[in-house]
Amino acid sequence: MSETLSPREVFRKLLDGITAGRFSELAELYAEDAVVETVFEPVGPRRFEGRAVLAARFAEVAAHMPMELTATDVVIRETGDPEVIVAEWTYQVHHRVTGQDFEAANIQVLRVRDGLIVSSRDYHDHLALAVAGGGLPQLVAALDGR
Repeated sequence: MSETLSPREVFRKLLDGITAGRFSELAELYAEDAVVETVFEPVGPRRFEGRAVLAARFAEVAAHMPMELTATDVVIRETGDPEVIVAEWTYQVHHRVTGQDFEAANIQVLRVRDGLIVSSRDYHDHLALAVAGGGLPQLVAALDGR
């Protein structure tokens, strides 16, 4: 019988998978009925429900991922709830299309039960990603309803 991973260990597996570009493996870290909220997503859906939806989302990200990510300054904070952690880190980003190198701040509040993520509230610097990728005009147009 395998040992159940702690919330801290699950987050490390998630972050390691993202930075290694192993997006096809990430949905396995989530419960069947997991809920992920991307709180600061400027356009598009901010809530994803279910492992199958997350698998499709990760496949979409993998198909269009123009960046190399390296996680630095990772801090994982325990909370009074043994299922919940707060993770803070910085991505050192290299955008393969624009050639830009930059940093993007991130925070995730994860609830992990029985070794699987059951909920996540994600706070990523989407503006930094849009600017470095040359997508600011498209972002402004989308926010303006055009």
